[in-house]
Amino acid sequence: MSDMNYNHLRYFWAVAHDGNLTRTAGKLNLSQSALSVQIRKLEDRLGHALFERRGRQLHLTEAGRIALDYADTIFDAGNDLLGTLSQQGRPRQVLRVGALATLSRNFQIEFLRPLLGLPDVELVLRSGTLVELLQGLETLSLDVVLTNSPLAHDAMSNFTSQPISDQPVSLIGKPSRLSVKAPLATLLRENPIIVPTEDSPVRAGFDRLCAREGIEPTLAAEVDDVAMMRLLTREDIGLGVLPPIAVQNELQSGMLIEAGHQLGLSESFHAVTVARKFPNPLLGKLLASDHEVALM
Repeated sequence: MSDMNYNHLRYFWAVAHDGNLTRTAGKLNLSQSALSVQIRKLEDRLGHALFERRGRQLHLTEAGRIALDYADTIFDAGNDLLGTLSQQGRPRQVLRVGALATLSRNFQIEFLRPLLGLPDVELVLRSGTLVELLQGLETLSLDVVLTNSPLAHDAMSNFTSQPISDQPVSLIGKPSRLSVKAPLATLLRENPIIVPTEDSPVRAGFDRLCAREGIEPTLAAEVDDVAMMRLLTREDIGLGVLPPIAVQNELQSGMLIEAGHQLGLSESFHAVTVARKFPNPLLGKLLASDHEVALM
C-alpha cells in the first residue's frame, strides 16, 4: 500500500489501545474532532470501518482487529529499529521464538544454546497455542515456532515444518519405584502411570505398546503439559512417560531415575517457519544441519 499514511495509522493505533477517543486526543494534544478526521481518512483508505460505537465506548470491528495486529507489528518493529541502532553504533540482532506452552523448557534451552549469552543477540521468547503462534508467523512478529508435531502438508500454506530433534522417551520415576529390576510389563502393571493426553504422538505409541503386551495400565494422570508431568513424577504420583531431556536436572541429581527398559518411543520436535523475503540470519545458526540438540 504505497500511499499509506502512517500518521493516520499511528492515531488509530493509539485510540485502539486506549479505547477512548477523548482521552487519546488529550494525550496527543489534538482536538477530538481532528483525531476523528484522521481516523476517518484511514478508514476511507482501507475501505472498512475500524470502530463501532456502543454507547460511549468504542469497539474494534473485525477489520479494526486485523488493522491493529498489523499496526502492533509495524510500530514494534520501529521501536526495535531505534533500539538496535542506538546501541552505540553496534547493531543488535533480534530473534523472536514462539513455542507451544506445553513444550519442554529444557528442550527450548538446548535448541537456543548456540545464541545464549552472545552480546549482540537479543532473544524474544513467547509461548501460546499453535493457532496463536502461527498467526505470529504470518504477521512476521515471530521468526520461528517450536512444536512437537509436524504441520500437516497444505499446498496453500506458507509454512514450512523442519524436524530438528528426535528425543527418546523413557519410563521415569523416583528411585524407590524403580530400584527393583522388575520386567517392563510388571512396572507398567504395578505402578500408576503419568501419560500425555490422547492427542500426543507419544501417547499413541504408548497405547500401542500396552496393547501389544496385553497390559491395561492404571493411569494416574493424563497431562498435556510436560512441565506438569515432570512435577507429578517428582511428587511420586506415579511413573512418567517422558523424554529424559524434560527432567535432565532431576536425573543428574538422582532425584529421578530411568527404568532400565527401553520403551521404543520417541518424541519429535519441529521448527516451523514462513517464507520471508529477508529471513532472519540467526535462524541459520539454529537450523544448521550440524546443530544437534544435546541429549542426556
